[in-house]
Amino acid sequence: MDRQQQFVLRTLEERDIRFVRLWFTDVLGYLKSVAVAPAELEGAFSEGIGFDGSSVEGYARVFESDMIAKPDPSTFQVLPWESNDGKVYSARMFCDITMPDGSPSWADPRHVLRRVMGEAASMGFTCYVHPEIEFFLLKDLPGDGSVPEPADQGGFFDQASHDAAPHFRRRAIETLEAMGISVEFSHHEGAPGQQEIDLRYADALTMADNIMSFRYVVKEVAITQGVRASFMPKPYADQPGSAMHTHFSLFEGETNAFYDADDEYQMSPTGKSFLAGVLRHAPEITAVSCQWVNSYKRLVIGDEAPTAASWGQANRSAMIRVPNYSPGKSSSQRMEFRLPDSGCNPYLMFATVIAAGLKGIREEYELPAPAEDDVLSMSETERRAMGYLRLPASLESALGAMENSELVAEALGEHVFDFFLRNKRAEFEAYRRQVTPFELKRYLSL
Repeated sequence: MDRQQQFVLRTLEERDIRFVRLWFTDVLGYLKSVAVAPAELEGAFSEGIGFDGSSVEGYARVFESDMIAKPDPSTFQVLPWESNDGKVYSARMFCDITMPDGSPSWADPRHVLRRVMGEAASMGFTCYVHPEIEFFLLKDLPGDGSVPEPADQGGFFDQASHDAAPHFRRRAIETLEAMGISVEFSHHEGAPGQQEIDLRYADALTMADNIMSFRYVVKEVAITQGVRASFMPKPYADQPGSAMHTHFSLFEGETNAFYDADDEYQMSPTGKSFLAGVLRHAPEITAVSCQWVNSYKRLVIGDEAPTAASWGQANRSAMIRVPNYSPGKSSSQRMEFRLPDSGCNPYLMFATVIAAGLKGIREEYELPAPAEDDVLSMSETERRAMGYLRLPASLESALGAMENSELVAEALGEHVFDFFLRNKRAEFEAYRRQVTPFELKRYLSL
């Protein structure tokens, strides 16, 4: 037994923890959990916990359903929920999913991301990410399809904006920090009830785990404050949607591979090629970054979200931004990818973005000129004249671009690639069949 496993077992005993929740994620990004008693954990480390993979979205067919969840001791954290007597009774670990013979499951999103990170490592790089996660606090989650009421009427950076849950962000951040998840910033976003919490950078796999923990913590803390949290990309037609702007950088050891002090944008050839790769393949990876029918209500011309593949430095209308908050600070050089929403599967989104960037580096893609004007206000003709690729405007068109992408197929692996396309096509078909209140109001008089 290795030292990390010994540490976990010792902590369980010393802190009298009664339950250990083993977490993993399905292909669509939903968190799954199985609880085990501490006495069973030593066996789980050596042999794993068997489960029916055919009951988990995208994992296995019925005739090949036996799968194993093996806890990763490096992800162990005590869950800071207190019982009535003040004691903490549970902890969690993320799991790697394997087949009965011990080989990795191709359906496991952690494995998908780990493979792409392995490709980056073979090129000498470690990828770090830093997400800005937006979400809504609502007074309730109505189940009848009616429009939810936001928890407050605040706006961007408002201080005293909480009609309900005035201590939510402080409680959420305290809970995240207690779980070892570092928070950089938090503030009220632009729409009523909309919040943003930014996590401190970490390697891509750790950050994907952190985002899954973040969603769970935010929802749990919201309930204790008498409100509900939602990561739905666009709950309100007349308000901004919830993005997850994500900063990416590559390091070679302690050196930021994106930085070049002598360049006009302080961006190295490696950084420029990575950025160019994400630009060129953006339409192909949109379905993974924005995976729901509702995601495309956010990606509309005139809103703050990108609708074309462009880049700029201080230009927030571009899909990719190269922030310049700290000129001359090499460790801060990065690209900010503004396409994803907060409802994506972070493992798969990170995997496809990194794969696109690495392809740009390998094939030495040339970075086009930056966008200097407001891309959001340009006409479609003007965008084409500037050479900006149009991003898919619906889940259906995004799936069409993804289906023809060798890059996404290789990054996700055949199993996840095929399941994702089938599941999302079914979602779009179910949506397409709906008759909406908009249609009834507009067309019933015909």
